[in-house]
Amino acid sequence: MKIEDHFRIGSVLKTKGLKGEMQLYVDFDGLSDINFNALFIEVGGKLAPYFVESIKYNQKNSAYLYLEDVDTIEKASTLVKKDIYLPNKLKPKKRKSDFTLKDLIDFTAVDENEGELGVITAIHEYPQQLIAAVTYKGCEVLFPLNEATVKGIDVVKEIVMVDLPDGLLEIYLD
Repeated sequence: MKIEDHFRIGSVLKTKGLKGEMQLYVDFDGLSDINFNALFIEVGGKLAPYFVESIKYNQKNSAYLYLEDVDTIEKASTLVKKDIYLPNKLKPKKRKSDFTLKDLIDFTAVDENEGELGVITAIHEYPQQLIAAVTYKGCEVLFPLNEATVKGIDVVKEIVMVDLPDGLLEIYLD
């Protein structure tokens, strides 16, 4: 199973009790609306399938999880700090009105002067603004996602037109 065919929903924070219950950090909005009976946990760079016995959503970004065959604290402890995934086919489709700048991951960034920069690999959220990361000419380049930089977004073709500040690319390439 390839990680690319799945989307991350959170990670295991810690164990709870002695019977294998785990507390999850859930960073995927709307997880409680998705109906699933199995999930995948990244173990050693590969996805291992687990059947869900029960899951309880207790707070906005938290849930308690029991998995089949994980019935002791020792078995649950091996899964602490591991990422949890679901298959892409379960990912809810977004309406256009739900689209945000955080959804630009995997879009191609195209600068008005330099041309294609590369695929946006990450969006970093800072208090002042969002920062996009692309790999351009073998270097990671970060640029702000704001009204001054973003000139247009083609959701169908997954392209972001940007006008990067003068000299920004040279800082990374020198």
